[in-house]
Amino acid sequence: MNEKFSWLTGGIMLGAVFLVAVWLIKPVGVSTQFVIVDGIVWNILSPELITESDGVNQSYSSTNAYLNKGGGKYASNVINPLNYGFIFVLSMVLGAVLSGILSKNKISKNDKFSPKVWRDKFGTSSLKRYIYVFVAGFLVLFGARLAGGCTSGHMMSGMMQTSLSGFLFAAGAFGTAIPISILLFKSKKQ
Repeated sequence: MNEKFSWLTGGIMLGAVFLVAVWLIKPVGVSTQFVIVDGIVWNILSPELITESDGVNQSYSSTNAYLNKGGGKYASNVINPLNYGFIFVLSMVLGAVLSGILSKNKISKNDKFSPKVWRDKFGTSSLKRYIYVFVAGFLVLFGARLAGGCTSGHMMSGMMQTSLSGFLFAAGAFGTAIPISILLFKSKKQ
């Protein structure tokens, strides 16, 4: 890791970005946007999913109860997805791609695009890593939607606004992540 850029510097920068986002626009959260992407694809395959309920105010309704929440707010976002949240998610993906391209710490072909701690425990199989990452991502996204929000919305934006649910979510997230990490990455040298 670059000694000039520590976890503390990153944490302060992340906190500042969240503070500015909450102050200027609204609390940050991204998991709903994945539902919007699903809705866009679903609406393409099944055009009767969303209908315009009011031609004057351009409000929409859906045959799906979830997309119809909030008076059709999500249904409207499926029809007109270019909003703050959607652009935020696209920017995260673009930022990750740019970070990978511009990173000075290039990963060699022998590393198989995985951290050393992973390779030491699970080997260098790219397929195995992709499967684990996909399953883990699916579980995290499923849990986020089940909880009604993601780590960004519940934990980071929620705690920033002193929301009890934010603190409870953080306790649950770390209370689960720490023991699972210890179990998965327990050293063989013991």
